Amino acid sequence: MKIEKTMLIGELIHMDELIPQMLMGAGMHCLGCPASQAESLEEACMVHGIDCDDLVSKMNEILADR
Repeated sequence: MKIEKTMLIGELIHMDELIPQMLMGAGMHCLGCPASQAESLEEACMVHGIDCDDLVSKMNEILADR
């Protein structure tokens, strides 16, 4: 499994149980909001002022070890 910044938040949180924890740890505390489910990871990062490429890289590193 590989995370890409074009993936929707709704897709991501169902891929692996670690993903919601990683997103919350990055500062995305609105995962339960229905509107967030249809946002891409890139859009959510932009709204929260998070470097998306850095987050995607870190998430993929963690998931590669699973």
